[in-house]
Amino acid sequence: MKVRIYRPARTAAQSGRALTYEWLVEPELPTPRTPEFLMGWTSAGDTFSELRRRLRFGSVEEAVSFANRKGWAYTVEEPAERRIVPRNYLDNFRAVRPEDEERQALARS
Repeated sequence: MKVRIYRPARTAAQSGRALTYEWLVEPELPTPRTPEFLMGWTSAGDTFSELRRRLRFGSVEEAVSFANRKGWAYTVEEPAERRIVPRNYLDNFRAVRPEDEERQALARS
């Protein structure tokens, strides 16, 4: 069985980062999901898609060691780093915004 080890991103309805610190082990589906032509429901060719279970771990090392013990092939997806751009209230009223200054500087070089 092939599994995916990743840290989930926060959902659009979530303002905090509460459930984004744990690592999930999730099986990859062997067949793609396709819409059913009659009803429009999403279906798959195997029944394993009904058993989608997520195992939660505190660290990536724990998740990898668990997958190795079970003999599963795995892929680890590293989370994207959170980038915080410092901004001032005054930047909202500048003629040229700081992002535009960076783009112009890159275009010149």
